Amino acid sequence: MDDFAGGMSGPKAGATPLGTERGSAGRKGRDSTMIEDQEALDLAADWADISQGLKKDLGSQLHAQWIKPIQLGSFCKETGTLDLFLPTEFSANWVADRFADRLSLAWKIARSEVRQVRITVHPRRRSMPELRVGGQASVPARAASHGQGQMPGHLGAGAAMVDTALSGLDPSLTFAEFVSGAANVLAVNAAQRMAALETPQFSPLYLKGATGQGKTHLLHAIGHAFAANKPGARIFYCSAERFMIEFVQAMRSNEMIEFKARLRGFDMLLVDDIQFIIGKASTQEEFLHTIDALMSAGKRLVVAADRAPQALDGVEQRLLSRLSMGLVADIQPADIELRRKILEHRLARFGNTQVPADVIEFLARTINRNVRELVGGLNKLIAYAQLTGQPVSLQLAEEQLTDILSANRRRITIDEIQRTVCQFYRVDRTEMASKRRARAVVRPRQVAMYLAKVLTPRSYPEIGRKFGGRDHSTVIHAVRLIEELRARDADMDGDVRTLLRQLED
Repeated sequence: MDDFAGGMSGPKAGATPLGTERGSAGRKGRDSTMIEDQEALDLAADWADISQGLKKDLGSQLHAQWIKPIQLGSFCKETGTLDLFLPTEFSANWVADRFADRLSLAWKIARSEVRQVRITVHPRRRSMPELRVGGQASVPARAASHGQGQMPGHLGAGAAMVDTALSGLDPSLTFAEFVSGAANVLAVNAAQRMAALETPQFSPLYLKGATGQGKTHLLHAIGHAFAANKPGARIFYCSAERFMIEFVQAMRSNEMIEFKARLRGFDMLLVDDIQFIIGKASTQEEFLHTIDALMSAGKRLVVAADRAPQALDGVEQRLLSRLSMGLVADIQPADIELRRKILEHRLARFGNTQVPADVIEFLARTINRNVRELVGGLNKLIAYAQLTGQPVSLQLAEEQLTDILSANRRRITIDEIQRTVCQFYRVDRTEMASKRRARAVVRPRQVAMYLAKVLTPRSYPEIGRKFGGRDHSTVIHAVRLIEELRARDADMDGDVRTLLRQLED
């Protein structure tokens, strides 16, 4: 019997060289496997470097909780897509929401062929983990107890809604990390009252604000503060969508009694994105009963949504009435002063990283749609600077944050800037392009060049052409000079601030 395995014997004389063909195919197969193995090793090595860098940026706690569980998936060379897997839907969504840009940038720097990073649940791990309360995972027979008679560690069929140490609360989202200002002072004060030991004068607390203005942060902060003020308190955070998923699973598995008992056993219930409970009659009914049970037992309820209760289309009147019976605290879009404070507060996390004042001012003025984009822009800019070894600068911010900046910018033109500056300094519009070098003309022209660079996406050469065909080096000199004057001359800084307000209003 011929043995082709491993090439132990050759073909018979005169026979078709089948063994040679198979041997060649085997070598090709082994070569292909070796290449794949090497590529996998290279990916793993790159991920080790990226992960270590993120650990330095984020700190050990956040890294261990969100980055360390990531598993490398496959890399498609044709599309340039790299898959990263997490064990649960919650953690995958969380990482995608908060770290997707940073992960994508790090991989693109490590491997130029990576064009897209896709963060999903591991295909074989789509079941959700059991609920964790007070830092211990619940078990089917008896819950890790904060008191007697606690129900098993799931709300109904399947698993629970959260996968962090304290009932789904992010350890980084505390009151200490929340920056307050005129736009959110009512919501912050109400949130702190809700977390205090004293019984709040209002319940439930309804936090209303547009996407990215801090609602979710305040929900988590309330949970952390209440846990600190009342050790052993049972606190639960979930999204309205997750509430509905658990409700349906409980119905399908005939575990509604356990679901209701478990849910109403918490001392504080925090429900995010309540607008997504719209149109689900049975879920609305159960949520209504849950509110009534919590209120009658003196428990605390905080909900958040992107609109007022009365604007929740498809929600029955009884539920709207319950949601409106406490305090509706509005979170307004952050004004320029609050955006500055948020950026300065966030900078403290980056240690010795130097971010010039003009970059902070530029980001605060330009990224004005929501706080999440503002912080994300700063994070992305600093991460890119650290990973490439470049200093943070206004030019780097403009180059790397193109998408964010273009989405936030009101289209202010250089013509509009020139017209506003000329009216302010009472000079003729023709002086913006003239060759005159009198101080009364030169300074307004330099201020206009500076504002053109700060408020428009135009390059230095483009700005120069709008000012009488001046060289780009003249514009650079003007921008740097006005920056220096603003730093040491209060009158100049006041003039620029006034012009900025006029142009942005």
